[in-house]
Amino acid sequence: MNNTEFAGHAKKMRKIVKIDEDKCNGCGLCVPSCAEGAIRIIDGKARLVGENLCDGLGNCLGECPQGAITIEERPADEFDHNAVERNLSGEKPVAKPAEKLPPLPCGCPGSMARQLKPVPVVVCEDAQPGAAVPHADLPSQLSNWPVQLALLPVSGPMWQDADVLIAADCVAFAYRDFHTKLLAGKSLAIACPKLDDIEPYVDKLTAIFAGNTIKSVTVAHMEVPCCSGIVLAVRTALEQAGRADIQMHDITIGIDGNVKKSS
Repeated sequence: MNNTEFAGHAKKMRKIVKIDEDKCNGCGLCVPSCAEGAIRIIDGKARLVGENLCDGLGNCLGECPQGAITIEERPADEFDHNAVERNLSGEKPVAKPAEKLPPLPCGCPGSMARQLKPVPVVVCEDAQPGAAVPHADLPSQLSNWPVQLALLPVSGPMWQDADVLIAADCVAFAYRDFHTKLLAGKSLAIACPKLDDIEPYVDKLTAIFAGNTIKSVTVAHMEVPCCSGIVLAVRTALEQAGRADIQMHDITIGIDGNVKKSS
């Protein structure tokens, strides 16, 4: 039999994507390769969001570095072109106004937005060119609080005429010169593309980019594949916000603490 009754409606025996969640590391490389938008990163894992969105051709197979995506034949909802069109149109919403965004998840006084005044790093005039400054003498270059993207407001002084640094959580621990070479002169937002739910971040960044006079965005992430999801989130938000004028820089930090790539 080609068709089987499941939950009151017919499912057709056909080829469809299968995702092994144990192998998936949430890197997100499969998402842009799926032209139908059938795969999204949810709770740190790639997931098939609708059987009727997957055509079973497997364009996403070659993008998975973990081999977590395969094609299997099983009873599934038929592929629906109309559903794909609705899904794709829903992935590019108009930027949400700040007042309609969900409230910040924490109401404690510690999450109150603050502007800080970092002390510029000064190197002695008689120091040899390229000489390192003792870290004990380096002041913090943090210019805003809080720093977690989930807690940041979508508008305010930190975003106005600003150069913004969006960093994966681990970058500051791995990269010794985080304050002097990455953070100085920038507003900071941090997030974990593996453990956090990225989709709300895309919505929030879309609103931030659309509603503020941001000059540039630097995305700093670790070299591990799962960390590249933060780059995808920023690029998607810039596109949804219609901000092709914002210059984006992509910096990859190795687990050895060195800069592996900068563009």
